[in-house]
Amino acid sequence: MHFFNRIIFFLIGLLLFSCNSYQKLLNSKENTPKLKAAQKYYDNGEYRRANRLYEQIIPAYRGKPQAQRLIYFFANTHYQLGNYYLAAYQFESFVKSFPKSEKLDEANFMIAKCYYMLSPIYSLDQENTNQAIEKLQIFIDNYPKSIYLSEANNFIRELQVKLEKKDFEISKQYYTIRDYKAAISSLDNFISNFPGTPFRENALYYKFISQYEIAINSVPNKKLVRLKGAKETYIAILRYYPETLFMEDIIEKIEDINKQIEVINKTNT
Repeated sequence: MHFFNRIIFFLIGLLLFSCNSYQKLLNSKENTPKLKAAQKYYDNGEYRRANRLYEQIIPAYRGKPQAQRLIYFFANTHYQLGNYYLAAYQFESFVKSFPKSEKLDEANFMIAKCYYMLSPIYSLDQENTNQAIEKLQIFIDNYPKSIYLSEANNFIRELQVKLEKKDFEISKQYYTIRDYKAAISSLDNFISNFPGTPFRENALYYKFISQYEIAINSVPNKKLVRLKGAKETYIAILRYYPETLFMEDIIEKIEDINKQIEVINKTNT
């Protein structure tokens, strides 16, 4: 028991010593010890401590050989800490200050990546998502041979899917609130605007069941046309997605549609 108590006291003492040493560095006017300590903290992944030290010493090193390295590390500490707006700003400052740097393509990629990290879930406003796509596309256009090209393209695809999901969910919401005409119109626009979207099968399904709801509740003189319209969408679903996840539901509904078409045709003959 005494042995473990000694270990605890030792660790507490070590922590207090570390904190006191760091605080002394922050209060010191000597830049060289701060520079060495900042690099050590950075290498050890202690980005918060490194960040504060870099912030203090960068003004003293502007115009000197160390400036480029320090400003880049300072920007990256913000990124590592999740301060993506500040990181983007600092990387942009780096690009402007050192246009011939060997790290120029990496810094530009990090600017775009910061905006990618700021992109929220699909249900929220997507201004940052659109900005991220724009920044990533600029990077791809300017650095077509960059080692970060594949990652940038993957980010764009991911963000594009997020935008598509948002648009699809908005269209689907019309079905949820039983505004079936608005649902059909919105889903048609979605399918037209995003022909390769992974949500196309879902969009066709919700279009079909919206058409079904309108058709079966239509007045007699409009019912046949609307039933046939729903049937056309059903055919399209099976053409593109023969093993659709919605098979059970659409089979049940198409059987009802066919029966009602048959009844109408018999009545009209």
